[in-house]
Amino acid sequence: MKNKFKQSWRNLLIFFAVMGPGIITANVDNDAGGIATYSVAGAHFGYTLIWSFVPIIIALIVIQEMCSRMAIVTGKGLADLIREEFGVRVTFYAMVVLIFSNLFNTISEFAGIAASAELFGMSKYILVPACAVFVWWIIVKGTYKSVEKVFLVACLFYLSYIFSGFLSKPDWKEVVVSSVRPQLHLDKAYILMLIGVIGTTIAPWMQFYQQSSVVEKGIKIEDYKYSRMDTIVGAFVVNIVAIFIVVVCANTLFKNGIRVETAKDAALALKPLAGEYCFYLFAFGLLNASIFSACILPLSTAYSVCEGMGWEVGVNRRFRQAPQFYTLYTAIIAIGALVILLPGVKLVPIMLISQATNGILLPFVLIFMLLLVNNKRLMGEYTNSRLYNIISVFVILSMVGLSVALIFTGFLK
Repeated sequence: MKNKFKQSWRNLLIFFAVMGPGIITANVDNDAGGIATYSVAGAHFGYTLIWSFVPIIIALIVIQEMCSRMAIVTGKGLADLIREEFGVRVTFYAMVVLIFSNLFNTISEFAGIAASAELFGMSKYILVPACAVFVWWIIVKGTYKSVEKVFLVACLFYLSYIFSGFLSKPDWKEVVVSSVRPQLHLDKAYILMLIGVIGTTIAPWMQFYQQSSVVEKGIKIEDYKYSRMDTIVGAFVVNIVAIFIVVVCANTLFKNGIRVETAKDAALALKPLAGEYCFYLFAFGLLNASIFSACILPLSTAYSVCEGMGWEVGVNRRFRQAPQFYTLYTAIIAIGALVILLPGVKLVPIMLISQATNGILLPFVLIFMLLLVNNKRLMGEYTNSRLYNIISVFVILSMVGLSVALIFTGFLK
């Protein structure tokens, strides 16, 4: 009994040492755009879309686990492997699309910061530049260990959405039933929302970032099972938070017939219905998510492009050791912040372009991943099993179909 306790304690300590890449990558998926999507889903359709988070969890685990496994076995990032196995030309075009996609996504995150400024009665001309300098400073002046600690702390602040969910006092029996009973409505608005909720789950930057961060963290093959658990925990946590966002909006806005279009609208509408505490928790969650994502997306881009081009990469390196890495990171932050500060900037076209570029790149990334993870020369005994390949192909085809549908429905709105 004593030995079992010691072993369990040892396993827990190893998990805490290994965790980070999976949990961080998953949580960034709840960015400003994701929060807006879940808010609208709850406000417009109540609890009827909660069931969709079950297949979302499976999809996240399958895709991100393959990234983590490739990183541990090969010791290389995804862009690095694509360049080595498929050539520089293919990698170059993939990186061009990724830069544009992540740039527009970063602009959306700074839009979330600007919206948070208005919620807290601040000027966006103060908060946006301050946050831009903050996220730049964290990476340029930090090390991988210090940066990861900051990111993990940021993950904890997503609990604000869980607290706001409890404050709204929902019918938990109805929530549980809705999560296990799929509900499909054939009207156009419901289908579009379902596509939006599922289609925002997996973006190309996630695969590149998680694999690169696992490599830089230096996780070894003997710790693979703990890294896999990190991915699984991340997939569950991010979707639990998303469910609570839907719940708080369904229990307040939907029941009162209030329709919203953005996370900012949702936060403002919650104030008279659920009280100031719920409003501030929701608004703070939006600010935290926007700052967090505004840091990760440029970092993911810098990792991917520099790996793909064979340049020096990594937060543990200084500016003079990896000038391209830090220059690209700085440029994306600066452009993202400056665009939002321009008068009269329209966010909707930016978000549509972001969705389109994500949808263009995602099928290729997922296909490359499946080819790489089944390459015995690279992966040895850690290639996919037949069952895992069947699940992976199904998830990939589903995500590709949803991404294509999301592009067309977005532009047809």
